[in-house]
Amino acid sequence: MTTRIAIAGASGRMGKALIETLSAHTGAQLTAAIGNPGSSLQGVDVGELAGVGTLGVTLGADLAAVSQQFDVLIDFSTPAATLQHAALCAEQGLGLVVGTTGFSAEERAQLEAYGQRIPLCIAANFSTGVNLCLKLLDTAAKVMGNDADIEIYEAHHRHKVDAPSGTALRMGEVVAAALDRDLATEAIYGREGLTGARERSKIGFATARGGDVVGDHTVMFLADGERVEITHKASSRQSFSRGAVRAALWLARQQPGLYDMQDVLDLR
Repeated sequence: MTTRIAIAGASGRMGKALIETLSAHTGAQLTAAIGNPGSSLQGVDVGELAGVGTLGVTLGADLAAVSQQFDVLIDFSTPAATLQHAALCAEQGLGLVVGTTGFSAEERAQLEAYGQRIPLCIAANFSTGVNLCLKLLDTAAKVMGNDADIEIYEAHHRHKVDAPSGTALRMGEVVAAALDRDLATEAIYGREGLTGARERSKIGFATARGGDVVGDHTVMFLADGERVEITHKASSRQSFSRGAVRAALWLARQQPGLYDMQDVLDLR
């Protein structure tokens, strides 16, 4: 059975990558696409936007108007828009895959609550490789974390508006949880001036922005005499879009609940 999929944020970079992935997928069908209501691209065939030819799906602005046309929504938009879309999906009993980042703690809690009513998958990164790294980070932290200083570096293109990246923060959360630490109190976001000696319990973050970098992440476990680095480098957004579509297909078979890519990939 073919799963009908809608995209929110369809005119953005990830939206276009999702359109490209879905245009060639045999088990999923793109049936609706939503973008910025004020965009001049409204009404344009989204296949043309993604450079894959005409698909017969035009860019719209109102998710409610197409809610009968899809089974699962993949949302890479903004926190405010995602929360509105989540409320509609919960009302209509539709699955939701969320790749939007930049939520406040309150917004994140509001979003996660919808998992009580619908199948909901939230991930900071949908790449298979990144999610494998998260599994490896849990192991590395448990083996080395108490004897090493931990630093997280990430780099993205000049257009990314939030920092650190959602993926870097998720990596920090995994490491902190493995070591029974509270990331909210132990994280350090950049350093300047006379910072004093480093405390072992802290988890440092460093951010770079520039060019067209799709996404680089490295977590370093720096012990005396040795260090372990776990690195992921993305060269194409297709790694993310393929993972998001995989999550949507998996989610279409699930009961209501809160899931992430570790569930989708059976990495628990």
